[in-house]
Amino acid sequence: MFSIIQAAGWPIWPLIACSVVALALVIERFVALKTAKVAPAPLVDEAIAVSRTGLPSADVINQLDANSVLGSVLASGFRAVANNPQASEADLMSALEGAGRKAAAQLEKYLSALATIASAAPLLGLLGTVIGMIEIFGSQGGGVSGGAVGGGNPAQLAHGISIALYNTAFGLIIAIPALIFWRYFRARVDGYLLTLELASERFARHLVTLRGKY
Repeated sequence: MFSIIQAAGWPIWPLIACSVVALALVIERFVALKTAKVAPAPLVDEAIAVSRTGLPSADVINQLDANSVLGSVLASGFRAVANNPQASEADLMSALEGAGRKAAAQLEKYLSALATIASAAPLLGLLGTVIGMIEIFGSQGGGVSGGAVGGGNPAQLAHGISIALYNTAFGLIIAIPALIFWRYFRARVDGYLLTLELASERFARHLVTLRGKY
């Protein structure tokens, strides 16, 4: 492996850095976007159940906030009622929507960086290809100046070809998985956002009935 890196020349190092960052982002997003951490299925029903007779205690609301991303959205609704028991349905929806926007930013964290790597890796590979071509033409130029027209330096010629091919390949090897994972995480986030939106609408209707009990 190290011999391949040596053959690819210095342009391979930015690609290696991109691959390390991309791998770290993919692992982090896999952990952060687990269903249990974002939108546990029974959470809305549980939140409604504990507040059927009135607003839950501050400790319960804090536990709900720390439970998951959806929990933080639901907790914001409880706090809106606690701060203003006479809040209108529009006010409650506004509080939930504000928490939803914060949740969306949390879910989309690092996705733009992963998309940037997917876009930049082929360009970095192309840069290595251009540098390899410069090496090739440099070797040919050396042959002409030395009087051997068309001869050139075979070692330098081979080095230039290896730089061009290895960097092109590495750029694609990094870009293709990064693009696949970005599309996967993007679709996963969109699904979670839809779940949060539907849960917020249902919970807002519950909060309207809760106001009269508080």
